[in-house]
Amino acid sequence: MQKLNDLSRSLIPLQPDGTLIAVIEMSLSSWLVAGIVPGVERQPLKKLEVDENALLKLLNRWREEAEKAGHRIERIAVAFEAGRDGFWLARWLRAHDIEAHVIHTSSVAVSREHRRAKTDRLDTELLKRSFLGWLRGERNHCKMVAIPTIKDEDAKRPNREHESLVGEQSRIVNRMKAALIRLGIRGFNPKLKKAAERLDGLRTPEGEPIPPNSLAELRRDMVRRRLVSDQIRQIEDARLERLKQAPSDGPHAMVHLLARVIGVGVETADMLVQEVLSRSMRDRRAVARYAGLTGSPDESGRRRREKGLTRSGNARVRRGMIQLAWRFLMFQKDSALAQWFRARTESARGTRKTMIVALARKLLIALWRLVREGVVPDGVVLRPAS
Repeated sequence: MQKLNDLSRSLIPLQPDGTLIAVIEMSLSSWLVAGIVPGVERQPLKKLEVDENALLKLLNRWREEAEKAGHRIERIAVAFEAGRDGFWLARWLRAHDIEAHVIHTSSVAVSREHRRAKTDRLDTELLKRSFLGWLRGERNHCKMVAIPTIKDEDAKRPNREHESLVGEQSRIVNRMKAALIRLGIRGFNPKLKKAAERLDGLRTPEGEPIPPNSLAELRRDMVRRRLVSDQIRQIEDARLERLKQAPSDGPHAMVHLLARVIGVGVETADMLVQEVLSRSMRDRRAVARYAGLTGSPDESGRRRREKGLTRSGNARVRRGMIQLAWRFLMFQKDSALAQWFRARTESARGTRKTMIVALARKLLIALWRLVREGVVPDGVVLRPAS
C-alpha cells in the first residue's frame, strides 16, 4: 500500500506499449509539449499556445497515432514542473481522465557545468528522462508534489494575504519615519490615531514646518496605512467568525487545539494548520523537511561540515516556527523542550541561534503529534477548553 504522501516513485507498474507519456515545459506565452508515443519511432515535440483544450486535442491525436501503429493506449501520463501556473492544469487534466503529475522543480538533476546549455527543448528532454524513471518505480529520479484541491488552496489565501499586508504596513511606517528623520524630526509615532492632526505642529531643528511636498507625501502614506490596517482587521475578524461558525470542522478543530497551548495565538495556529499540519505527512522527518528545518551536510573524504538549513521547504512555516520557538521559551519555561534547550545553551556560548532551529524542529513535530494523535508534549501547559 502506498504510504501517505509517498511521491518519490510510482507504484503503478509501467506498461510501455500501452502508455502515452507527455511532459510540458510551461511559460507565460506558450507550452512546449514533448511525448513518447508507443509504436512511433520519432519522439514528437509540439509548441502550443496556452490553451488546455489544444493540449487535450494533441494528446488525443497522439493516441490515434499509437492505435494506428497497433498499440492500444490504456494510460496517458502527463507531467510538468511546479511553477507560476500552480495546480489548475493538473486538476483539469484529472477531471478529463488523464493521469497528471506535478514535478518538484528542485528534484530534477541538471548538469553541473558552469555554462550549461538551457533551452525549452533541452528541458523537456530532462523532464522526460526523470518522469520515465519515476514511472518505472525507481527512486531519486524526481519527486512529485501533492496536488491540492481548489478548496485547500483557497484556505491558505487569508493567511498569506495577512502576511503580505503586515509587511506592507511595516514598509509604509518605516518610510514615514525615514522621511521625518531626514528632516531631523525624531520621536514621532505615525501609527497613533491623531498622528495626522499633529503633523502641522511638527517643526524641524531649524524651527521650520515640514515642507509642503513632504507633508503631502506623509498624509498620503497615513491614508494608505489606515487602509491596510483596516484590511488586516477585516481578515482577522473573518478568521474568528469562520472558527466560531464551524468549530468542529477538521482544520478548525486543529486550530482550536493549538490555540490552547499557552504562547500560541490564533494567527500562528491557523498558519501552521493551513500550511503544514493539515497535510498528510508520512512521518516526523517529512514534517521537518517540509518546513525546511533540516540540515544540509557536506561530507567528502575526511571533510565533515554542516552548510546550515536546507531552506528548500515552506519559508512561511520556517519563519513562523523560529519565531514561535523564542516565544515558547518565554511562556513554557517548565516544558521538557525548554529545559532541553537551556541544558544545551547555558554553558555553551554562541549556540543559542543554532539550537533555536533545533528547538523549532522539535516543537513542530510535537505540535504535529498533538493535532494528529492528541499527545500533549511533556510539561506543556494548555488553556482550559472553551
